Amino acid sequence: MMLRLAQLRRDERGASVIEMALVAPFLATLVVGMVDISRGYSAKLQLEQAAQRSIEKAMQGKKEVDLYQTLQTEAATAAGVATSAVTVKYWLECNGVSQYTTQANMTTDFEKVCPSGQQYSRYVDVSITKNYAPMFKTKFLGSKSDGTFDLVGKAGIRVQ
Repeated sequence: MMLRLAQLRRDERGASVIEMALVAPFLATLVVGMVDISRGYSAKLQLEQAAQRSIEKAMQGKKEVDLYQTLQTEAATAAGVATSAVTVKYWLECNGVSQYTTQANMTTDFEKVCPSGQQYSRYVDVSITKNYAPMFKTKFLGSKSDGTFDLVGKAGIRVQ
């Protein structure tokens, strides 16, 4: 009987199975986490592409302020979100200084003319916000209290 116990103690045939059983949960968690992070990154890229598409659509038409007001609807449709989740900002810069005052005055600020001799630039910026719920909700890493994240996709362009 003692001889048999001594042989079992020296036998290493099942060691790799036990090591795999110890490491497998960690590896599975790592793979699932990587998939979840890649899904979130993909969702953010889709928001940025929707913002870029809305600006491209605006650039195909004439460059008037009423066209820029439709950017919010275009971006919301492309991203599959409500128009309240889309922020469109357009402004004028004279010698690198923004002439943007408030959201309410955005149209008049954009149509201003710089004083003679100053360099001018007009810009358009589209920002889309969407809620993202990962497969495994966490209450850390910058998430909200319900375990979800706000993803933001932005695109901007100088139009003049």
